[in-house]
Amino acid sequence: MDEIPFEDVLRNLTGDEPVSIPLLFHLSDLDQPRAEAFAVQWALLPVERRRVVARHLADLMEENFQVDFLDVLQTCLRDEDPEVRIAGLDGLWDTTSSGVVGQIIDLLNDDSSEDVRVAAAGALAHYVVLGEWGQVASRTKNRVVTALLAQIDAGPPRRVYCAALEAIGAAGHPRVSGLIAAAYDSGEPDLQLSAVFAMGNSADERWLPTVLQEMENYDEAMRIEAARAAGVIGRSDAVPQLAELLYDDNDEVAFAAIGALGLIGSGQARELLEALRNERENPVLLEAIDDALEEMDLLPDNFEIHLFDFEAEGRAEEDED
Repeated sequence: MDEIPFEDVLRNLTGDEPVSIPLLFHLSDLDQPRAEAFAVQWALLPVERRRVVARHLADLMEENFQVDFLDVLQTCLRDEDPEVRIAGLDGLWDTTSSGVVGQIIDLLNDDSSEDVRVAAAGALAHYVVLGEWGQVASRTKNRVVTALLAQIDAGPPRRVYCAALEAIGAAGHPRVSGLIAAAYDSGEPDLQLSAVFAMGNSADERWLPTVLQEMENYDEAMRIEAARAAGVIGRSDAVPQLAELLYDDNDEVAFAAIGALGLIGSGQARELLEALRNERENPVLLEAIDDALEEMDLLPDNFEIHLFDFEAEGRAEEDED
């Protein structure tokens, strides 16, 4: 990246001309003096400008793994505007920094905006997964899981409750399976939808019969979540029902089934996707099929997810702590 005076970057932010995406890349990996200079200028920007910049930064974080806007996004998390705070949370989707966890937990617990609290739960979900993979310290994962459980126990607004349940789904904590089951058994559609989402995040095959059943649900949103969950669980037992969803009247259900087959990666799943590719002309659908086939190519031959006892693993980790 060519060296550009940082003053030029700040000038573009505060000016009237359109935000320059190339200049935004220079907000990556800021040292402390530049981070402080950015924060000063940020406070002077009109709210609409802050929203535009924050959303661009979040999108760039998703599209480019070489940039790190952590310092800038933390400034967004302190912004007075909820939309800016949400964009800041969205941009943290792939960070491994534990330094921002406390700030996210504070937003989950105390933010005045329900939308922000929902986004904060989503940001914490990433740390739960990283913790299960051993990519963040156990104390960070435990802090996140404890915060999510406390939020669930506090009886927050329904949307926040659902987001926290979805976020904690991947945690190897002994309470998680009971929380998922209780939400599903409640009969409340929104709780059931979040429960199926959490079933998928758990990657626990005990939930597969429920997930297969929900693939036949009349509700399109539930069929989408059930297909996604089947893909994350990763058992080839789900392939026959996913094959039916490939021809669902709702395109989003078909897309979810395509993605799930890509994650499962069996020979039968590949045959189904290749056959579908020869039948369809929709460029968006074809792109989804190609992405799923590429996903398969990244998997070892005869790959199938085999799961360990999450509850036993969670108990062992608690004993270590």
